[in-house]
Amino acid sequence: MAGGALKRAASPSRPISPPPLKRKTEAAVKKTVTASFFTPASQKKPNQISWRIVNHSLVVGKYTAELGRARESTAKKPKIAAFDFDSTLVETASGNKFATNSGDWKWWHEKVPSRLQELNANGYHVVIISNQKAISLKKDKTGGDSKSLTNFKARVSAVMRQLDINMSVYAATEDDDYRKPRPGMWREFVDDYDLDVTGVDTSESVFVGDAAGRPTDHSSVDRGFAANANIPFKTPEEFFLDAPPEPVVESFDPTLYLQPNAPDDVSPPFSRKSPLELVIFCGSPSAGKSSFYWEYLEPLGYERVNQDTLKTRPKCIKVAKEHLAAKRSVAVDNTNADPETRAQWIDVAKEYSVPIRCVYFSASQEICKHNNAVRAANKNLNPESRTLLPGIAFRDFLRRFKEPTLSEGFQDIIRVDFQFRGDEDAKKLWGQYWV
Repeated sequence: MAGGALKRAASPSRPISPPPLKRKTEAAVKKTVTASFFTPASQKKPNQISWRIVNHSLVVGKYTAELGRARESTAKKPKIAAFDFDSTLVETASGNKFATNSGDWKWWHEKVPSRLQELNANGYHVVIISNQKAISLKKDKTGGDSKSLTNFKARVSAVMRQLDINMSVYAATEDDDYRKPRPGMWREFVDDYDLDVTGVDTSESVFVGDAAGRPTDHSSVDRGFAANANIPFKTPEEFFLDAPPEPVVESFDPTLYLQPNAPDDVSPPFSRKSPLELVIFCGSPSAGKSSFYWEYLEPLGYERVNQDTLKTRPKCIKVAKEHLAAKRSVAVDNTNADPETRAQWIDVAKEYSVPIRCVYFSASQEICKHNNAVRAANKNLNPESRTLLPGIAFRDFLRRFKEPTLSEGFQDIIRVDFQFRGDEDAKKLWGQYWV
């Protein structure tokens, strides 16, 4: 605290906000400022709170307690107590879903501050790990922080000063690798404290958050984040109030879709039936269509027609006709969600007197959204450099989708149920929680 001012006593049972300030006439230069100016640099107290921005999207803050408990150097691995922020440590004093200003907060429960101070006294690293997509990192007109960032820093700073323990905060502001449940914030924290060298006592650590996948929760990203960090998970009710675990809605588990490497003697899921044929794919964005083409159809000599590359369906039809006229089989790597779209390709097959086949990709929306996030965040799993698709791409497919049938005119329909295949490193990445 600047100038040696006394710290206002904590009041954990009610909203915490600065008291109103009474205006009074003061000298242009305060005595404390004058004293600080003539104090040697070696004797000045460092700022207790420091902030930095990592990779243009992650806000990191660190609080150094004036009288905080120094962690003793031991042979044991460090223990981590990590927490979500909103609806876990604090809630709004106004009762609104989101804070209306920097002072609009109170403790989630009166037990929160004492429990965090107890953890610090027992040698835990205490850290806040929070998604904060509402924060803008763009500068305001004067070149300073945006209002949303200023308010967030003020709220977190007030919490840190109330606790007065060594702790840090990581806040993800974009839909990138830092956003929970993705492990980016955990990796940044581990790197900042050299925990990648010492290791973490995972059995004694914990992550506490309200997005637990319960029927009334908005998501399960906190539970997924804990799984990615390989530490136990608890809800605020379980951790602070010793409440029993609540039922969890069955959620998407990526590890169920990790396929063991197939033996060499297993028949491939696709084979050519005719010297010249037209094959169309049907499936959601990010269902694995392009990967299927490159693994099974490209080696058989099928030419790929893809609307992401050619931009329009008329251009796709034009290019497909050119290939068929040149006696080259074609694979149409598009979503082809409805009978009306598929009928245009059936007409092309009739025009060139070739059989038409359909490969139907049955992947659920959960799998597709997971694929979308993994692909966008990992270059080694994204050979075509696909960007992150917006949610409307999946909603639009569902709105139009009708499962293909033989009555439409297909020679056969090959159903492909999604299983992820890759080396052990790829499986480790894909098997984490990403959405």
